[in-house]
Parts: sequence; structure tokens; C-alpha cells
Amino acid sequence: MCFRFSGLLFGFLWISACAGQQIVAHRGASFAAPENTLAAFELAWEQGSDGVEGDFYLTRDREIVCIHDRTTARTAGVDRQVEGSTLAELRQLEYGAWKDLKWKGQKIPTFEDVFRSVPEGGLFVIELKSKSKIVPVLAAQLKRLNQGKRRLLIISFDADTVAACRKQIPHVRTHWLTSFSRKAKNQGFQPSAESIARTVKNSGAAGVGMKGNRSVIDEQFIKDLRAAGCPEFHVWTIDSPKDAAYFKELGAYGITTNKPALIGEALSR
Repeated sequence: MCFRFSGLLFGFLWISACAGQQIVAHRGASFAAPENTLAAFELAWEQGSDGVEGDFYLTRDREIVCIHDRTTARTAGVDRQVEGSTLAELRQLEYGAWKDLKWKGQKIPTFEDVFRSVPEGGLFVIELKSKSKIVPVLAAQLKRLNQGKRRLLIISFDADTVAACRKQIPHVRTHWLTSFSRKAKNQGFQPSAESIARTVKNSGAAGVGMKGNRSVIDEQFIKDLRAAGCPEFHVWTIDSPKDAAYFKELGAYGITTNKPALIGEALSR
């Protein structure tokens, strides 16, 4: 698989001369390595990923750290609130051995750690977990760091956070995230395509990232989504080659997966 990148310094393009979907490693190559660690991100690049996705919280001392859960219990074995801890306190813990002892010694990465691990031309998908309070800190860090040819996409389930990013970090594209649910089996899934497009437009997002639910997302759904004003979408978390092929046919610009080597190989055939 080749990197698929445009030469734009501040832009973000899913489609390129290499054609096809962007394969984004979910929390790094997290099927094989401990999620949201530098080891997982490094393995993702080794496996040919076009991009990596990480989750970010703001600590008590206003540092940005990469971890999915609100607490460290699941991945560090010690229960600490991430937003209520300092970076130094979180660095005291170990985040790799829960996956396998061969990964023992992994520390929680900062945003800058992950940013610097992204190669030139690589895509860095930044999921914000601390809502809008993290945005000014992220904006300051991005202003200080040299983006080079790295491509950036900010994503969040919180529309207000997306809107704040569009105001404070206007040069970086954003996607609003959503999953799907229904109150009863005989009722339709929500949100609808029209509702998604409305949230995307109101927040200033460039598109939407959707949980890859094949019971919801079909050809008609995507037609409705685009007709309502949302032309760009990606899907998560896709670990089946058949599912990946399905969403490729629907025109997903990005496919987020725990198994980037498997999905990348399947889609390159």
C-alpha cells in the first residue's frame, strides 16, 4: 500500500493519485499492539497504514494525552481519572502489559509524541474526548509544531467541539462522529441522513464519521446524505474485508480499522 497524500500544507484530501480509500489504524494497529501507544502507532505505519487515529484528553495541568477511556483502569490496571490527573502522575503508570507482556513498558503518549511519530505524508486523525475545553490548548500546540506535509483531521462526537475547532483551528478539517440506535425493532435507526447532514452543516464540519452499520448505511442512505449537503464520510471500526469492500463501493473516503494490514491488502486487490 502506498501513502495517499496531497501536497497541500493545510488541506486534507481523501482521494489522490493512488486512488482508493484511506486506511486508518484505529488507536494504532490495536488488534496486535496496545491501543493508543507509540508502539501501536509505529506498528500501523510498518503495516502500510495511510493514517492513524488516536483519542485525546486534557489533563489537570493542561497537557494533552492519548488514551481512550476516562480512567486508566482498563489499560494501566490502576484507576485514575485522566482529566483529574497531571501528566507526571499518568506517566508513572504502564500501558502495554495488559495486551501482552512483550509490550510492557509503554507510557501514555502526549499529543506531541504522537504528532512527531506521524511520517511526512501520513494522515493523523485526532479524536477529541475532552470536548471544547481541549480546543484552545490543541490550537496552541498545533501553532507551535511544524505540520510539514502531515495531513490532519479532527473528529468528535460533540458538535460544539467540532464548531469550536472550526473557529479556532480553521485550517484543519473536521468530521462530526455518530453511531446509530433505535428505540424499538420496528422503528428506524437514528440519526437519519438528513439529521446528520444538518449537524454537519451547523457545526461547520467537512463531513461525518459513522459507525459502519450495514443495517443503516446503504446506497440510498448515502444518496440522501449527499443530497442533504454532506458529501464526505468515513466509517469505523471495520475489521472484515467484506465490510471494507462494501463501504468502498459506497464511496467511503476513509476506513478506520484495528487491522490495517488485513484491510489494506484486501482493498488493494
